[in-house]
Amino acid sequence: MTTATFTGKASPGRRPTKDAVLEGAVELAREALTSTTDGVGEHLGFALESERLGIHSFAVTMPGYLGWRWYVSVSRAPRSRTATVCESGLLPGEGALLAPEWLPWSERLAPGDLGPTDRLPHVAEDDRLERGYVATGDPETDRLAIVELGLGRDRVMNAKALDAAATRWYHGSQGPESSGARAAEKCCASCGFLVPIAGSLGQLFAVCANEWSPDDGKVVSLDHGCGAHSETDVAPQGHEWSQSDLVLDEDRIVVVDGESSSGES
Repeated sequence: MTTATFTGKASPGRRPTKDAVLEGAVELAREALTSTTDGVGEHLGFALESERLGIHSFAVTMPGYLGWRWYVSVSRAPRSRTATVCESGLLPGEGALLAPEWLPWSERLAPGDLGPTDRLPHVAEDDRLERGYVATGDPETDRLAIVELGLGRDRVMNAKALDAAATRWYHGSQGPESSGARAAEKCCASCGFLVPIAGSLGQLFAVCANEWSPDDGKVVSLDHGCGAHSETDVAPQGHEWSQSDLVLDEDRIVVVDGESSSGES
C-alpha cells in the first residue's frame, strides 16, 4: 500500500475552496470594525480569496451608504488555527451611490465657466478647427487671401463648429425666439444700426451698433428685433390727465393800494 505525506501546500494550479479557521473568524472580523465605527450590520458572508486568505462582509447601517458593505480580510499562518485581521474598509455593492467618474478639469469645463482673467490651454487637435491659410510670401497672393478674404490664421472654424455656433446664437437671447424679438414691430435686417459680418454666418447674423439697444455690441440674428429699431416710432400719446379751467384768474385781479383806499373813506 502506498502512503502519501501531506505537506500543507496546495497542489499547483488548484485553488483552495474552504478554510474553516478563516470562515469561523466572524466575531474577530466584527470586532475589528466595531472598534472604529458603530455602523456595522449583519454578517453578509465569507469568500476565500486565496490560500489562507479570506474576506468577511458586513452590512453598513450608516445613513447615506445604501448599497455599500464593510469588508475585513483575514489570514493565518501555515498550519495555524488562529486567524489574523489584515485590513478593513468599505466597498460599493449593487445600487451603491458613487461619485461621478473623474474627468480632467479641461473636460469638465462648460461654457460660462471661464472668467475674464482665466486662460485655456492650447488644444492641438481641437475638432472645431481646421487648417487655415498660411502666407506664401507672394505679396499679391497673400494680399488677396489675408486682406480681402480675411485669412492668415493657422486654424479656422470648420463647418461643424460654424453650424454649432449658428444654432447656439439663433436659439439664444439674440435670436427671433426671445420675448423682445416677438414684441418688436420690425426685425434687425432693416435696421440702420446693423453692422454686417463676413463669411457664411453673415447670411444669418450681424452686429448691433445701437447704443440705446439692449443688444448693443452683440451678435444678433437678422430676424431678431427690439424697440430701438432705427425705423420704428411711437404713436403720439395724449396727456395722462386733462387740465381743467383755472379757478382763480390772476390776469383779471385789480391790485388796490390799502393806504390810499382808507384815506379816501
